[in-house]
Amino acid sequence: MNRWRTWVGLLLTAVMLFPVYWMVNVSLTRDQDMRKSPPHVFPVDPTFDGYRAVFDQQLPYLGTSLLVALGTVALTVLLAAPAGYSLAKLRPRGGGVLSFAFLVAQMIPGIIMAMGFYAIYLNLGVLNSWPGLILADSTIAVPFAVLVFTTFMAGIPEELLQAAKTDGAGPLRTFTAIVLPVSRNAIVTVALFAFLWAWSDFVFASTLDGGGDLRPITLGIYQYIGNNNQEWNAIMATAVVASIPATVLLVAAQRFVAAGVTAGAVKD
Repeated sequence: MNRWRTWVGLLLTAVMLFPVYWMVNVSLTRDQDMRKSPPHVFPVDPTFDGYRAVFDQQLPYLGTSLLVALGTVALTVLLAAPAGYSLAKLRPRGGGVLSFAFLVAQMIPGIIMAMGFYAIYLNLGVLNSWPGLILADSTIAVPFAVLVFTTFMAGIPEELLQAAKTDGAGPLRTFTAIVLPVSRNAIVTVALFAFLWAWSDFVFASTLDGGGDLRPITLGIYQYIGNNNQEWNAIMATAVVASIPATVLLVAAQRFVAAGVTAGAVKD
């Protein structure tokens, strides 16, 4: 029975990972072999022309995506961690309503928010800028991050905070010296999801930064498809390279994420 389940699990995993494999396969396929029927299951006479095109043309887009993603992570953690601590431990008046508002905020379609940001940025003159894109991406990440921090920090023992208070630490000192260090799993979880959201964002990027000099990799891929719709190996090579940072982060942070997203699910 266990062996049967293992084979089923391996089969389902193979099915889910096949698009990733095919992306790599096409990225190594020569242009003249691209439309063969049936297609090559393995790259025959592989070429790295697509990857050379990535490093010649797409590196600025990758740099912009990295800048925007890291900026989104920093702003999200900076805003969400104190908010989560306040809702979990300081219990301000109206905290329940605020938590519900954060939950509702996650249900608003991104395109609606993008249109609102467009009108605001147009009046402020900050369209086609990476700081504006960081702020917009953070509005998606912050509500989720606040809920994660609130759930995690609610599980911190009150005795720990009382001990800090007895030693003369105020709320700010307790937050920075006690709460943040023990909230490592939540911080990693929030940082990872914020990075992935900003890295893969297309709606905000195309609406708010479509004509700037610093455009993220999602727009780089989109424009590359429009300009070079026959060079699929270069398109797929760009997708492969763009997937590497997210894959590395997911693998490196998976145990922290598992602990962070389940925090507070079980009470002693």
